[in-house]
Amino acid sequence: MSILRLYFYFIALLSFLISNGQSKKYTIHTVAFYNFENLFDTINNPTTHDDEWTPNGAQHWTKEKYEQKLKNLAKVLSEIGTPENTNAPTIIGGSEIENRGVLEDLIKQPALLNIDYGIIHFDSPDKRGIDVALLYQKKYFRPTSFSNIPLYIYKNNAIANEQKKEDIDDEVEVKTENNNRIFTRDQLLITGFLEGEEIHIIVNHWPSRSGGEKKSSPFREAAGNLNRKIIDSLQKINPNAKLLTMGDLNDGPFNRSVKVALGAKAKKNEVAEFGVFNPFEEMANKGMGTIAFRDSWDIFDQIIITESFIKPDFSTFKFWKAGIFSKPYLIQTSGQYKGYPLRHTLTEVGFSDHFPVYVYLIKEKP
Repeated sequence: MSILRLYFYFIALLSFLISNGQSKKYTIHTVAFYNFENLFDTINNPTTHDDEWTPNGAQHWTKEKYEQKLKNLAKVLSEIGTPENTNAPTIIGGSEIENRGVLEDLIKQPALLNIDYGIIHFDSPDKRGIDVALLYQKKYFRPTSFSNIPLYIYKNNAIANEQKKEDIDDEVEVKTENNNRIFTRDQLLITGFLEGEEIHIIVNHWPSRSGGEKKSSPFREAAGNLNRKIIDSLQKINPNAKLLTMGDLNDGPFNRSVKVALGAKAKKNEVAEFGVFNPFEEMANKGMGTIAFRDSWDIFDQIIITESFIKPDFSTFKFWKAGIFSKPYLIQTSGQYKGYPLRHTLTEVGFSDHFPVYVYLIKEKP
């Protein structure tokens, strides 16, 4: 072989190696959850306790304030997950939503209008009428089924009888012959195809800590058990089922509802087959938070995923990493609550008392 031909052969081989050694490219989707904190319209609903969020109510909730709240939330939703993903979240779970109408107003905001979000929503039995819901980009996610699954909890089975009814501020007690059922938010289960790949999603807003964390813990443990039951049933149908459960759990990653009832693990190598992984426990270990109370931070807002999402093969959608979206404009800059999430007050229409959370799902491009 001549020196010239050898030279050209070497150049061709080098070009091939360089082209095949370049970094792999991935399709990326952001999945987010946000507690919208009292996303109420201004219309009084006689069947729920929404009087506070009306023009004549305690919050003096006017049309102008409502429209500003929508604008604020739309800005946040359009930016979650950036800069790693320049597209807005493909899937957004939300809580503290009064009705479908407020969601329709939300997705019509200029920051979201061109994204073309679909809505999945059911009215819940919560006495204030606040619900959970899912927004999804129609061009990427196609829902095939969805249902609201009730959480059955009973006062005399879970909390000491001396606890008073008024201790429960956002659930309602209903007396029957043998027990007192407490109505809370349903768990919203959605199945659909993300760019042709089936995934399942549970959107949650677990019972509050009213009456005290310890006394109310059995309610949230029951919510965790229901989540686990849903996951088990889907995995019996398909052992490789991919599921994300997200929401405001009113408990942190270390509480029994998450660690024991749901069985979430902090490290990928601890997750057994059919188990679940909680990427937000590591953040909690570092002192990060989504909500603050008395200068103490906790992560009530979490997205927890099944073991099928953390396998090393990226030929299908897998978990990449998680985050808390806490841009400076979402943070109170002065006063008693400096550093806290910038929430609504009588003098200022803020965002929420929670920071949103998100995970990235990625798949290697052919």
